[in-house]
Amino acid sequence: MSEHPYDSLREEDLRLRRSVKWQQFPADVLPVWVAEMDYPLADPVREVLLEMVERGDTGYVHPGGVAEAYAAFAAQRYGQQVGPEGARVIPDVMRGVHHVLAVHTEPGAAVVIDTPAYPPFFSTITAAERRVVDVPLVRDADGRFAHDLDALERAFAAGAAAYLFCSPHNPTGRVWSSAELETLADLADRYAVTVLADEVHSPLTYAGHAHIPFASLDSDAARRSVSFVSASKAWNLPGLKCALAVPGGAPAAQLLEALPEELAFGAGILGAAANVAAFRDGGPWLRDTLDYLDGNRRALAEQLPALLPQVRWSPPEATYLAWLDLRPLGWGDDPASVLLERGRVALYAGPEFGVPGRGFARLNLATSRALLGEALERMAGAADGQMPRPGGG
Repeated sequence: MSEHPYDSLREEDLRLRRSVKWQQFPADVLPVWVAEMDYPLADPVREVLLEMVERGDTGYVHPGGVAEAYAAFAAQRYGQQVGPEGARVIPDVMRGVHHVLAVHTEPGAAVVIDTPAYPPFFSTITAAERRVVDVPLVRDADGRFAHDLDALERAFAAGAAAYLFCSPHNPTGRVWSSAELETLADLADRYAVTVLADEVHSPLTYAGHAHIPFASLDSDAARRSVSFVSASKAWNLPGLKCALAVPGGAPAAQLLEALPEELAFGAGILGAAANVAAFRDGGPWLRDTLDYLDGNRRALAEQLPALLPQVRWSPPEATYLAWLDLRPLGWGDDPASVLLERGRVALYAGPEFGVPGRGFARLNLATSRALLGEALERMAGAADGQMPRPGGG
């Protein structure tokens, strides 16, 4: 099998990056934690950014084109018809969630999330002066994460104003089925709960699974919903700051009209141009990158049983994130801290994702096959009480 260009990534080159992934920890720590990719930019994105910088095109953002590019992408990829005229450009997903909560709910209102949950879900709801109601996911008969529908209904019935729903799910990597989504929509309809769907990982869905946008369902809950999307995760653009809030129908469009006009100016002009290029012309790069990530997913499935047979996990159906159950190692609530100290490898600490994350850690697969292997070796060395090899690649 021929070598992929991503196999040539070198740690010393990656350490020149200024992003938080590579600057957060000392130089002897191998970072596989925050959701950044180590891969080069897609050519269409790189070219538009170079052109803009060359001509000094770094003023305030004009939002035109982003919603149209996403609508065409959604139609082609999901068969979803998106009305771009109702979408709003926002700086990023969580800023959009914060503002929608501010205009749609009252201070102190209950906002339901599924845990384990993306850590900014907690901080964003709290910063908006709303109340987090976390409903832990459960495991189904096949060991996959699933919703505890009875607990979710109790949370909705208790007066929840909104449900901040992650689809595909971070950190577990679940892609929710049509039946699961319809059940959630029925519950939201029954209790008049507004669904805010974080679908930022949706382009990163692996073959054999299909992302279904919540807003594409035929239900009142879908028409009242707001979806948050961006090219930021799938094309590695989070620092460029651009996302979309997309209404599911007329009721949600009216909600988005109440957002402050200046919110769009928090987005970056480079981010808007990069999102357009990614959604419009980044398909070949995305397919190739997903194929490589799938190889990393399979490599993890092969190497974990040999190196760390105690660790339990379910391969993600989407995202480049692996949710690892490290409780059998006996390292307490925060095994990532043990891996950092003993193995000099940084994973995302499970307790940051809520109480169900205790004893877990999240591993980022979006690196070279060799660096992924090095991370696993460091983890195994920590479990064996060995220190990592100096200068490991």
